[in-house]
Amino acid sequence: MTAVEIIEEIKRLPRAEQNRVIDFVRKAGEARPLTPAELGELAKQMAEAKDPVEADRLQAEIVLGFYGRQADA
Repeated sequence: MTAVEIIEEIKRLPRAEQNRVIDFVRKAGEARPLTPAELGELAKQMAEAKDPVEADRLQAEIVLGFYGRQADA
């Protein structure tokens, strides 16, 4: 299953289940910093992004993945 297919499946879930998925992803993302390969892939996606909002989102992910997430943020 591709990421796009997974996202579409998540969109079909009831709101409460979507919230559980969102909470899981947030917690999973906080558990570890991104690898150099993951940071590089995000940077590539950001450079290729046509939508400035998407580019901004990717930039924020890069910063969080590099510096980490603060427990009290």
